[in-house]
Formats: sequence, C-alpha cells, structure tokens
Amino acid sequence: MAGQRGRDILLKISDGAGGFETVAGVRTSRIALNAGAVDGTSLDSPDAWRELVAGAGVKTARVTGRGVFKDAASDARMRAVFFAGDAPDLQLVLPDFGVMAGLFLISELTWGGAYDSEAEFSVTLESAGKISFEAAA
Repeated sequence: MAGQRGRDILLKISDGAGGFETVAGVRTSRIALNAGAVDGTSLDSPDAWRELVAGAGVKTARVTGRGVFKDAASDARMRAVFFAGDAPDLQLVLPDFGVMAGLFLISELTWGGAYDSEAEFSVTLESAGKISFEAAA
C-alpha cells in the first residue's frame, strides 16, 4: 500500500441534525487505543504465571492532533463544546483506512503560531463512550 497523505486526515463534529461538519484538517495526529488489564492471578495459576481476565479492563481512546481550523465558525464550535463540557459525536476520517467515531470530550484545546506562519490549534480528545471504526471500502 502506498503511503497516505497526513493532510487528508479530517476532524468532524456532529451538527446536531444527524450529519457531521468538518472542523479542521489535522496536520499531525496520534490515536492511542488502550485496554486496561485486570489481573486474575491466584494461588491456582500455573507456575505462578500472571493470568489476565479477558474483556474485563476499561477501554479508552485518546486522540491528539494539531492543525488549522477550517474557518471562524469551526473554531467557535470547538470552543463552545469545550467550555460547555459536552461530549459530542466526533469522527476522525483517516483516508484509505476508515473512520473512527464516537463520543469524545475535549480535554485540552490550545492555540498558537509563529510570527511568520498561520495560527494553529492543538486538541486532545478523550473517549466518553463506545468507539467504532468503520474500514474504508
């Protein structure tokens, strides 16, 4: 498979009417999926080897990204979600791979920029419910 262009990664937020609107193109991003381990080791564990309880741990997703907002309305929407403490439906579109979607809380939202470049934002999203991944067709 050929490499994918990072500039094609999109962050979309629910418009409240069943659709999604693009908030930003994400220049750099990181997606971390975690499943907490639950230790089920007991005196009966073979040769004292650790045993983990399958499916018992808490699953989380954390998305961090940096990019440029599409427009002032997109910036305003993300600020409103952050200050309200909402956890809206979000989509992270990964070209040629698929779409990760679910409820996310914005745990960090920052702005910055160099004097000779455009202003950009950084965001950290924490899963707030079940996350799905639909592979690209």
